[in-house]
Amino acid sequence: MKPVFTSYEEAVQDIPDGATIAVGGFGLVGIPENLILALVDKGVKQLTVISNNCGVDDWGLGLLLKNKQIKKMVGSYVGENKEFERQVLAGEIEIELIPQGTLAERLRAGGAGIPAFYTPAGVGTLVAEGKETREFDGKEYLLEKALTADFSLVRAMAGDRMGNLVYNKTARNFNPMIAAAGKVTIAEVENLIETGELDPDRIHTPSIYVQRLIAGRQQKKIERLTVQN
Repeated sequence: MKPVFTSYEEAVQDIPDGATIAVGGFGLVGIPENLILALVDKGVKQLTVISNNCGVDDWGLGLLLKNKQIKKMVGSYVGENKEFERQVLAGEIEIELIPQGTLAERLRAGGAGIPAFYTPAGVGTLVAEGKETREFDGKEYLLEKALTADFSLVRAMAGDRMGNLVYNKTARNFNPMIAAAGKVTIAEVENLIETGELDPDRIHTPSIYVQRLIAGRQQKKIERLTVQN
C-alpha cells in the first residue's frame, strides 16, 4: 500500500527550492490543481517545471509563474498565459520550447530508462542548435535526450491504495508519461478506491510508478469557454 496523505501541503512538503518537477495536464485539463496550489502556498522557488504548457494567468502553473516561483519552463506551448509571454520577452524566465511529440517522447524515454533517441522533428530549425544529428537511410535525424524529474505531480480520475491509476478520457494526456518520469510521483485522485476494485485491463499507470496518493475534489476550470448560438 502507498501512503495516502490527507493534506496537500504535507504531500509536497519535501519539494525543495531548485527542484525539477514534471506536472501533468494539457491546458487546464488533467492538471493536479490542488498540488499546484500547495506549492504556491509553500512558497518554493527556483523551480524547473516540465509540462506541456504553463496554465493560464490565474490558475494552474500560472499561479507559480505569477509568484516568480519558476526559474525555467520546459514545455511545448506558451498558450493563453500573457504573464508567461511577458516574462519570456523580459528575460525573467528561462524557457526551453520543444515540439509536442518530442516532449512526450522525451518524458516516455525518461520513464523507460532510455537515455536518448533520434527524431526527425526539429531538424533544420532553432530546435536543432547545438544538438547532434545523424543520417539514417538518407534522412537526417536529431538526437534528443530523455527528461526526468525529481518530483512528478499527476492527476487521475481514480486510484487504488496500491497506487494504480486510471485517467478520464482526454485528461490522460501527458499524465502517464510524467508519472513514469519522476523519481517521486505524487498522484492527486478524485476517487480513492480499495485495491482490487480497478479492472486490471483499464489501469493506465501501474502502481510501481507512484509513491504518494491524496484524494480530493477539483474545481476543473475551463481554459477558454466557447458556446454555439
